[in-house]
Amino acid sequence: MKDKMIIGHIEAINLPAFGISSLPVRVDTGAQTSSLHVDNIKQVSVQGKPGVEFDIHPEMHNVDKVIRCSAPLHDVRKVKSSNGMSEQRYVIKTRAQMGDFEWDIEVTLTNRADMTYLMLLGRQALSGLFYVDVSQTFVMSSEV
Repeated sequence: MKDKMIIGHIEAINLPAFGISSLPVRVDTGAQTSSLHVDNIKQVSVQGKPGVEFDIHPEMHNVDKVIRCSAPLHDVRKVKSSNGMSEQRYVIKTRAQMGDFEWDIEVTLTNRADMTYLMLLGRQALSGLFYVDVSQTFVMSSEV
C-alpha cells in the first residue's frame, strides 16, 4: 500500500484549465471513465484540430455561474450510463489536482444535471495511483 495514496469516496478536485477549484466529485470505481457535467456542447476547431466548446458550472451550488470552455477533442465514445442507456460522448484530456497531487485524466462530457455530483472520478483516472476508502470523505482534499 505504500506506493498508492488513499482517497475517500467523495473528494474535491481542481480542473485548472477550466477555472474549476474545489469541485466535489464522487469517486466511482464502477465507472471506467470520469465524467463531467457540461451544457451546450459544440464541436469546433481548436488550434486547427478537432475540439469541443462547452459550458461548465464551476460552483456546485450556483448553477447561474457559467464558464464557456474549449478543449481539443481526444475521442468520441459510446458510454453506458448507470441508468442503462448508451450515448455517444465527447472525451477530452485535462489536468486534475487533488490536494498536492496533479495528473492527467480523460473526461467524458455529458449532462449530469439530475445527479448529486457534477463530476464522477472513474477508475481509469484512479488506476495505479489511489486506493479508495469508502468509509472516508475528503481524505486528500479539503472539504468544500
